[in-house]
Amino acid sequence: MAGSARASEQQVTRLEAGGPNSIAVANGIIGDEWTLWIVRMGLNGITQYNEWLNAGPISSSVLNSRLNRLVETDIMQRVEYTSRPVRHDYVLTARGRSMWPVLLTMWDWERVWVHSPDAHLPLMQHTLCEQVFSPVLRCEACDEQVAARDLTATEGPSGGWDRSIPAAATRRRSHSGHRPDAVIDQTMAMIGNRWSVALLGSVFLGATRFGQFEQQMGAPPTIVAERLRTFCDIGVLDKTPSAQRSDWTDYRLTEKGRAFFPVVASVLEWGQRWFRAPEGPALRIVHRQCRRTFHPRLTCSVCQAGLRGHSVRTIPDPDDAAVRATIA
Repeated sequence: MAGSARASEQQVTRLEAGGPNSIAVANGIIGDEWTLWIVRMGLNGITQYNEWLNAGPISSSVLNSRLNRLVETDIMQRVEYTSRPVRHDYVLTARGRSMWPVLLTMWDWERVWVHSPDAHLPLMQHTLCEQVFSPVLRCEACDEQVAARDLTATEGPSGGWDRSIPAAATRRRSHSGHRPDAVIDQTMAMIGNRWSVALLGSVFLGATRFGQFEQQMGAPPTIVAERLRTFCDIGVLDKTPSAQRSDWTDYRLTEKGRAFFPVVASVLEWGQRWFRAPEGPALRIVHRQCRRTFHPRLTCSVCQAGLRGHSVRTIPDPDDAAVRATIA
């Protein structure tokens, strides 16, 4: 994986006043499994069109559409390397390279909590200590390990549910029905749909009852019910009778659901770093312990050193049946 980068003023995208904020824009980009796969391959050094076609079951039409979108959003840069015929490399920009924490936290959550036989997720090795590790979420200001319960989130000047939900469903697949070879299926169930993103935001901001979700999301009751059912089915939410009224139901995060927070924090950080509304941030997050603005920092679970994109190596999982078959 390549290294991360801080956003300079020249690299930041200025959003329209009153329009979609950084949360909506970031989730609109990240909530697509082929986009994440292409970026992952780019972080591993792929730059040419045919290399992506040979690396996985992606069709030309899907690859074309995703590469064009990645160039439009300044995640990739099209660089001509021959003029006769005209051919281009697709190179990750600083914005694209800084997506590594999002991918890292997604892979870790899926590996620990999902155990899907269809997902061939790599192991993560820290090159400094040469050990297989899991990323640990810490506060950049005080270096303490944090969870969602340690933070306070308030709506920023460009916040609001109407501005924070992606404009359309973002989970798209090729017409052939092929999927990336490293499927992150349950992650996509949580962030690959505009209403899933809205529900996820409501849950982490403290909503527990159907009426609260319906009001905050601005979605029809049938959609709210379907999303809640999906989250319960995959074990992210637990449905229990309310202590306040016997005819009410509470929906609360399970341990598996709470463990998804590093993904949420990484997506929010990436979005607010690179996409800025003129009114100000969409969300303000403060770490209760140090009372400073929260910015996530990932460290190695083995040696506790801070992680960088260039210090993370992906290696095949020897327990993966597909890997064993290849070796055999």
